[in-house]
Amino acid sequence: MKNRTTRSKPLRSQDWFANSERSDMTAVYLERFMNYGLTPRELRSGRPIIGIAQTGGDLTPCNRIHLELTRRVREGIRDAGGIAMEFPVHPIFENCRRPTAALDRNLAYLGLVEILYGYPLDGVVLTTGCDKTTPSGIMAAATVDLPAIVLSGGPMLDGHFEGETVGSGAVIWKSRKRLAAGEIDEEQFLDAAVASASSLGHCNTMGTASTMNAVAEALGLSLPGCAAIPAVYRERAQYAYETGRRIVDMVHEDLRPSAVLTREAFLDAIAVTSAIGGSTNAQPHIAAMARHAGVEIATQDWRDTGYAIPLLVNMQPAGEFLGERFFRAGGVPAVMWELARAGKLHIDRLTVNGQSLAANLEGCEARDRAVIRPYDQPLKLNAGLLPLSGNLFDFALMKVSVISPQFRRRYLERPGQEGVFEGRAIVFDGGEDYHRRINDPALQIDEQCILVMRGAGPVGWPGSAEVVNMQPPDALLKRGIASLPTIGDGRQSGTSDSPSIVHASPESAAGGGLSWLRTGDRIRIDLNTGRCDALVSQAEIAARQSTAAPKPAPSHTPWEALYRAHVGSLETGACLEMATQFQHIGRVPPRHNH
Repeated sequence: MKNRTTRSKPLRSQDWFANSERSDMTAVYLERFMNYGLTPRELRSGRPIIGIAQTGGDLTPCNRIHLELTRRVREGIRDAGGIAMEFPVHPIFENCRRPTAALDRNLAYLGLVEILYGYPLDGVVLTTGCDKTTPSGIMAAATVDLPAIVLSGGPMLDGHFEGETVGSGAVIWKSRKRLAAGEIDEEQFLDAAVASASSLGHCNTMGTASTMNAVAEALGLSLPGCAAIPAVYRERAQYAYETGRRIVDMVHEDLRPSAVLTREAFLDAIAVTSAIGGSTNAQPHIAAMARHAGVEIATQDWRDTGYAIPLLVNMQPAGEFLGERFFRAGGVPAVMWELARAGKLHIDRLTVNGQSLAANLEGCEARDRAVIRPYDQPLKLNAGLLPLSGNLFDFALMKVSVISPQFRRRYLERPGQEGVFEGRAIVFDGGEDYHRRINDPALQIDEQCILVMRGAGPVGWPGSAEVVNMQPPDALLKRGIASLPTIGDGRQSGTSDSPSIVHASPESAAGGGLSWLRTGDRIRIDLNTGRCDALVSQAEIAARQSTAAPKPAPSHTPWEALYRAHVGSLETGACLEMATQFQHIGRVPPRHNH
């Protein structure tokens, strides 16, 4: 790794610890660091002070590996001549946070911005893992624009149950259908679910966690090969050490996120998301990271850059394998090697190791073609996230890589109507309403129905919940109908194999089209044109819009109320709109505190 430049101006931390114009303040800043053994000589030496944003903890089991990994990060920082300062980040745990962990992405972002801006840090190591820890850290690093590098925690080892591999999340969605169909009992359901949690680490499927850590690597913010290393493999700790060493050099080189997070980097991240069969949750996270980096990523970019990319990675939920085999096959570099050979990446752009993307991908051809396919021999063509619009929403997204052969035959292969289907809407107001009524025989739900979830968006839930991947009623499951078309203004789990239409924006709570939709309306979806429309006359729509829309759930905490007052749509990243105006704020130190 070669240095790009040599720093010519003092380190940011020296404004705290070596400011000759304010020796009184230097004394204030130095004094309390002495109580655990640091010395004035260290802090005043001009050595880079590197923050380690610790996301691991007992409330975040997916990231708990970082409690151990940061020891190696600290050793790397020290060996490279830096000083490590570790601090906690607001916890984000997808599985257990109610009403949804999506609330905490923006809350962790705000907290991290204040730490990076307000404390004597010259650079930061972002520890990531579970879904939203990755975008929240990158959003904050982009806002402050201090040298930053991502250290992924890595996936769990492959899970096994009754002679089969079981992937985190995916096994739950599969098993809950078997439970509803009467094929297994509750104990068997729980046994299968917990079998997927085989070791420390985040989801071992290509859910949102693996997707977002792959995106961080695709953007160029982590060392090449970092994203896919299983949490407990020796290479994970080795990368932690090298990450610690590298961030010190980045400070000396003044290599900031603004030099890496270019529009070309985000377009490449979209292409990688498609090739790996990534989560639909990547869309709002990529949009949010880009906005905080001052980069414009439009809805059309998902169609122009991502949709025509083929599915190359054979990994659950869109494929067969899990994280260990993906890593051994070559991980993200092998996928990007295929994309680069096909001319689908911007290979001259800079990455955090100081090298171009082209240099990083040399010799990275896949080692297991059952897992990572050649570009011209993919699992599926046109596998990207497909943007949709119509009279029900201005924007929504469908993950076409998880459309099963059975789903395609039932809904998308009618002679003369390929890619087009219609159905009768069954509308639910929130998850509780769905669970209460999905098996109500009065709804007469059959295989020609479309399940609709509203009240699940950023304002409506609040936070946007993963509730759109609704399973059919038990009666249909017992007949072997495993999935119905679904639409919603919330999200779905990144580990789900449901081809749901998600992120409908504007959401119903903001007056979007789902607010006037009624059970019994017919909906027409045309994947060829990217249209989704309720077959309702304009006069009837206008009449319905004059009536009161369903009220969103009340706010129960101060943060929920603040979030609702400032959050935007999923289309634009569900950002706090007032926060997007603050960019590169760390280039000038804040005012003194005394």
